[in-house]
Amino acid sequence: MILLDTNVAIYASDVGAVHHAWASRLIARAASSGGAALNAVSVAELCVGSTHPSKAIARVRLWRVTILDIPAAAAEVSASAYRTYRKRRRRQSALDAPITPLPDCFIGAHAEVMGYSLATADASRFRTYFPKVPLITP
Repeated sequence: MILLDTNVAIYASDVGAVHHAWASRLIARAASSGGAALNAVSVAELCVGSTHPSKAIARVRLWRVTILDIPAAAAEVSASAYRTYRKRRRRQSALDAPITPLPDCFIGAHAEVMGYSLATADASRFRTYFPKVPLITP
């Protein structure tokens, strides 16, 4: 199973996106072989960015991408990664950390806990905080 970061679904949805071809091919190959999935966090992010959330979900289903719940075990792993992120952010900039990376922490933790590969165009954050997760990048 390949867990898709939200940005992969966004790129696949936008024919003008720089990684559109990569994302579309990846989803098609994964859906026809071992499976492709988005978790509930990614689906929520897609819906927030869409004027018609139900259309975003319908598109995901047309791609034959599975929508997964996040396992409870991912909460602790996510919190640990986010705590490390916040400490680094404070050391580097003396600023508190924005909430934005928390969804990525849940996505990375989900992949780690389940032993999934993660497809993303944002490799640096996932390599830093989830070094055990095999990444698929453009």
